[in-house]
Amino acid sequence: MSNKSSYPPPLCSSLTLETTDIVVSYLFFFMFPIALSLNGMAAWVSLHLRSTSTFIIYLKNLVASDLLLTLTIPPMAASLLPEATNELKTFNCRYTEVVFYCCLYTGIGLMGLISLDRFFKIVRPCGKLLGQHMVFSIVMSSSVWVLIFGGTAIPTMIMTDQNPDNNSAHSCMSLKSQAAITFHVLVVISMESLFWIVSIMIVFCYICITAKVLQSFRTSGSSNSQGKKKTKLRVFLILFVFFICFLPLHVMRVPFTLERNEGKLNICTSKLLHKLALWVSTTNACLDPILYIYLCRQYRNKLFSIIKSGAIEKKNNS
Repeated sequence: MSNKSSYPPPLCSSLTLETTDIVVSYLFFFMFPIALSLNGMAAWVSLHLRSTSTFIIYLKNLVASDLLLTLTIPPMAASLLPEATNELKTFNCRYTEVVFYCCLYTGIGLMGLISLDRFFKIVRPCGKLLGQHMVFSIVMSSSVWVLIFGGTAIPTMIMTDQNPDNNSAHSCMSLKSQAAITFHVLVVISMESLFWIVSIMIVFCYICITAKVLQSFRTSGSSNSQGKKKTKLRVFLILFVFFICFLPLHVMRVPFTLERNEGKLNICTSKLLHKLALWVSTTNACLDPILYIYLCRQYRNKLFSIIKSGAIEKKNNS
């Protein structure tokens, strides 16, 4: 591995880097009010939902993760602007980006638990012996938060302890010692592994769920073609949102990290692609609240009930 002073490799003009950062920054700023509105609504609805099932517990944790991720968007976007101070960039490297990535992978882990929860309910009802217990869902949700934040966030914040230099404007790696860079690579590989494990789990679970539901239609002799289409569409939407948001980032993140550490990175191309892939993954915070409406009847009913109550109260006041 190269010494930290080699960041960034001198393969790109400062003007190109600035333009890339400005474009991505504006994309983040554009997304923020949309994500905040949708996740604020989701948080308000989830607060009014009773935790009567394992799914609702996972859902509430996912809402919390998406909302926290949304709150990291403004400082991340501001740190990319040319006018950003070194203090803001350093704060972003040490804290904001760390929380952002932890929320991203907490959400991915919770999505895996939700797919497993659906699998237990529909395909393997005997899973109720363990998987459908409320205590199990609370323990599993808490474990995801503790392992990801405790195992990656806190050590990364502590180890990002170098004094900022001129390179910090381009790379957070200039704030890390050699040991911290090695730890960073291990974290990236671990989180990459988590993503692919969850991806396999989600595909397997939802394929089994779809086959089970369609089989039940055939067994009952039902000709409910609309119900079959809804089942297929629901599964397609879940898989589409998951992979369209997260796949681009994870296809390139490990090569990006390893090439950067070896000093072989063409920073013009790779940084642009990495930043855009990161922005695409953040759109998941906007899409999740829409999926809640489509996938969770309790959430949908509570949302419509709150909207209806608000409309009636407004009408009475006027």
